[in-house]
Amino acid sequence: MSNPVQTTPPGLTPKQAEARLWQLVDQGKNLEAVAACQQLNRQWPDYGPGWYSTSQLATRLGQHDRALQAVTRALQLDPGNRAWQLQQAVCLMRLGRYQEARPLVLALDREQLPTAYQCATLGLLLSRLDLQEQALPHYQRAARLEPGVANNFYNLATVHRFLGNTSAADTALEQALELDPADGEAWRLRADLRRWDERDNHVAELRALLAGDALTPRARVQVQHALAKELEDLERWEESFEALQTGATLRRQQTRYQVQGDLDTLARIAGVYDAGLFQGDIRGHDNAEAIFVIGMPRTGTTLVERILSSHSQVHAAGELNNFAIEMSRAVQALAQRQSAGGAAKLDKLARVELSAGLDFAALGRAYIDSTRPATAGSPRFVDKMPLNFLYAGLIHLALPRAKIVHLERHPLDSCFAIYKTLFADAYPFSYDLEELGRYYLAYRDLMQHWHEVMPGVIHEVRYEDLVVDQEGQSRALVDYCDLDWQDSCLAFHQNRAASTTASASQVREPIHARSVGRWRHYERQLAPLVALFRDAGLDLD
Repeated sequence: MSNPVQTTPPGLTPKQAEARLWQLVDQGKNLEAVAACQQLNRQWPDYGPGWYSTSQLATRLGQHDRALQAVTRALQLDPGNRAWQLQQAVCLMRLGRYQEARPLVLALDREQLPTAYQCATLGLLLSRLDLQEQALPHYQRAARLEPGVANNFYNLATVHRFLGNTSAADTALEQALELDPADGEAWRLRADLRRWDERDNHVAELRALLAGDALTPRARVQVQHALAKELEDLERWEESFEALQTGATLRRQQTRYQVQGDLDTLARIAGVYDAGLFQGDIRGHDNAEAIFVIGMPRTGTTLVERILSSHSQVHAAGELNNFAIEMSRAVQALAQRQSAGGAAKLDKLARVELSAGLDFAALGRAYIDSTRPATAGSPRFVDKMPLNFLYAGLIHLALPRAKIVHLERHPLDSCFAIYKTLFADAYPFSYDLEELGRYYLAYRDLMQHWHEVMPGVIHEVRYEDLVVDQEGQSRALVDYCDLDWQDSCLAFHQNRAASTTASASQVREPIHARSVGRWRHYERQLAPLVALFRDAGLDLD
């Protein structure tokens, strides 16, 4: 918050000044609202609500350090204020400081918060801490307090889906769509809940919605993907791909992204992490708890996580950003030391270069510590962030006793599964077939590099082999992870633990091979991708 313009009229009470700044926010005058905040805090430094409002505004503007400072000041004035404690937890979570946020969130979980906004916010924080069962009653309370707000029912549906409560999720989405028929997210989530058939589907409603003008650009993308999913369930392949391509093209137009930047980064990783880094004893952090499941998204990483976490000794930690966060912090600190304490602004390539000079043991320790206390109750845990394939070498240097499992899948099945998935923020390369193909080839090159410089370190699981030989592949996987065999690993679909990935609905089913070779239904539409892969020498048979 800098260079403010003084706009707050004189002679106001602190409460009036606070109301004034939110009027400015509602009018879109953020710069003036920032100035009003600063003036309010200077003039009435003991007025706690003023600091709370400053924190909320800073959060809206993405200034999370400033937001945390302001709400901390508010809590110094009124330590027992539940709304302000909740805001402090929000700030800590936004800053990636999950360990500090967790006890605050757990303490609030024991409270019955008075507003729907507070209940929904607490539910979101619990969900992000992977405490879905604890999040559920807060979302339910939010819906009871504000039954006319569609988003309360959408939030409720998401947690029901994570917990495998498909019928309850469907009911909640029906309520959300009654309140807001143009809620694209609700339509997309509903399409993903289960497989639809000719007697039970929403194709007509989705087409009618797309023919009208009620949808925002973002919602239009979501409804196109929902339509594509339901048409695919009905095996109307041509219509499905047409809807999908329309939605993906719209999403790509809404995204600022250059795939070449990512390709350069992957190439630089391979160049920096050469064989020399892995010679001799690797003195990382001596901890063997983590099992990293890596690869491209939609390749079976969730399936492997469920198999492993059905073992009594293994906890499913989900898709953790922790390793990337701790690496970034360590790289930034190293850059500041090298620049004599000055602010160091680093691009991706510079980060790659610096990462090879980190204290690997310290990085491994920081990563394991960052997973506490969520993973400390089980001897082993699975981190299934697919993009950790970027850091496989650094993971091995930081945690040489950790296990790394890589999922492979037929290139065209893999890419088509990615292309038809509407991700929240990640994988911007996935909405254009050429960009997706180029990224996929770069990913394969990097994985080949990891096998060359770390022979025998990474355990390969091929999705197609897993679905036709579940027991054999599962036994090999469990053995690689130095675990005793348990038959529960074959009944992963009975695992009641929450799943928060795009495969949350599928993991409730027994293993099947329906998705193997699905790309062949779209061979004509995927022809440019086929040509790109054949030119690169990939075996597509």
